[in-house]
Amino acid sequence: MRVVEVARFGGPEVLTLTEAPDPSPGPGEVVVETAYANVLWIDTAIRAGRAGQWFPVRPPYRPGSGVSGTVSAVGPGVDPAWAGRRVVARTGPVGGYLDRAPVPVDDVRAVPAAVSLRDAAALLTDGATAFAVLDLVGVRPGDRVLVTAAAGGAGALLVQAARAAGARVVAAARGTAKGDALRRLGVTDVVDYSAPDWTDRVRAVLGGVDVLLDGAGGAYGRAAHDLVAPGGRVCAYGAPAGGFAVPEPASARTRGITVTDIEALRTAGPQVRRAHLLAALDAAATGRVTPLVGQTFPLDRAADAHRAVEDRAAVGKTLLTP
Repeated sequence: MRVVEVARFGGPEVLTLTEAPDPSPGPGEVVVETAYANVLWIDTAIRAGRAGQWFPVRPPYRPGSGVSGTVSAVGPGVDPAWAGRRVVARTGPVGGYLDRAPVPVDDVRAVPAAVSLRDAAALLTDGATAFAVLDLVGVRPGDRVLVTAAAGGAGALLVQAARAAGARVVAAARGTAKGDALRRLGVTDVVDYSAPDWTDRVRAVLGGVDVLLDGAGGAYGRAAHDLVAPGGRVCAYGAPAGGFAVPEPASARTRGITVTDIEALRTAGPQVRRAHLLAALDAAATGRVTPLVGQTFPLDRAADAHRAVEDRAAVGKTLLTP
């Protein structure tokens, strides 16, 4: 089979497609024939050697964290009924940029009939993250919600799910292409935060922000904090614009702001993560959310996928496919 490997930290060019023996499932395992592989911003940070504080990965290693596809083989102790089923799975240390993934059957989830394998891959991490954020923050009907990085994989889901919960939502994204993609999903209030007065535009729509869901970080996240109303809630779950941004503790206390950061998501147990993934799959199956998949690259162009994510040229979710 083909698999992407990283022999040293560096730019996208260090992603190397190699041949490896086809996997056989061990006890309690299945082999998933990959249809789509999940690509994350954190994959690019790990590859570049910038994520050691969160993920102690050292080369050589196989990048990626999950796939969607069809079970092609089952190992000893696994119900034979899994064979041929459409599934989505976290792949762990075997990596995710590969043709076939051997994974414990406990890490496999069936994909509902109404959800495509492409959308299932898009929901694997970003869907679980989005529904974890909503669970932690508790978006309520009537809340005024600002989502930054709203045209990202998780951001687009958060915008849709918050609107479905009855909130008034402003989606902040960078550039015309990302704004247009959000509007095609039915999002009406979109603000381009490459404009110098973007925070004024948010105020004009919402007045104040009860809930800030910050997937951008950096200067965008810091500017968004000033919009949060007294007693508001903030969750910083992403950092592609330059590091996680959370309000100063003294300022947050004075304004009565509740802050949830990424640690609350990272430390959730596997049962909680599985529950959030199932919630995301159910929301997609019932039409409450639609993953925003902006680009799909073949496996041998994994480097181009990473470049698109790092250059912030990617719209929505980025996937690989064999």
